[in-house]
Amino acid sequence: MPFSPRTLDFLFENSLNDSKSWFNDHRNEYNEYIATPFKEFTEALTPAMKEIDEHITHIKISRIYRDARYARGKSIFRENMWCTFSRGRDLYKSLPAFYFDISGNGFEYGCGFYVASAEAMNNMRSMILSGSPYFEAALEAYKAQDTFELYGDKYKRNKYPDESEEKCDWLNRKTIGLFTLSKDWELLFSDKLYEKIAADFAAVAPVYDFFIKAEEMSADK
Repeated sequence: MPFSPRTLDFLFENSLNDSKSWFNDHRNEYNEYIATPFKEFTEALTPAMKEIDEHITHIKISRIYRDARYARGKSIFRENMWCTFSRGRDLYKSLPAFYFDISGNGFEYGCGFYVASAEAMNNMRSMILSGSPYFEAALEAYKAQDTFELYGDKYKRNKYPDESEEKCDWLNRKTIGLFTLSKDWELLFSDKLYEKIAADFAAVAPVYDFFIKAEEMSADK
């Protein structure tokens, strides 16, 4: 079953009430509007992700609640839900991943690092500066599409003034990835959503390959 307006309604109401008792009283709605659509969405998308990277083995769907250790000043229950596709379980260990996130603000998806390690970023910079075919393919794929933008904080000072503006957009980031945010509600509530996401991910697969190569270089050292 696809996502529906009730998916967004439930996320809002659950976060607003922020109550375990309220959630338990509405668990059937959670299963119907959140858990089941996410499970079916990830299952439908998995074959396409395996075509991009056969080593993607970890498909994670977020919990509806936050870890209490990191929820200071926030509601315990999320106003959003997300899923990721990656090679490993721990995204905090600098593994690039594909992700999809849904909330009342729309749906966001992309690929990249949650937090890239300094070593991975240095490997990417080395590949950019040396004209690596991995970067050239990534750049070509990025320029050929108009769905995703680069994300990642930049250094305040340009560290590569002799390089092109195009390369500096990649070189000066502290972490990096691609994202897009959509409010195409008709698409979100369609059973064809996974096809659109799969096609967009496939279009930027060379960017993901570039990220993965940077991680492999670190592992080989």
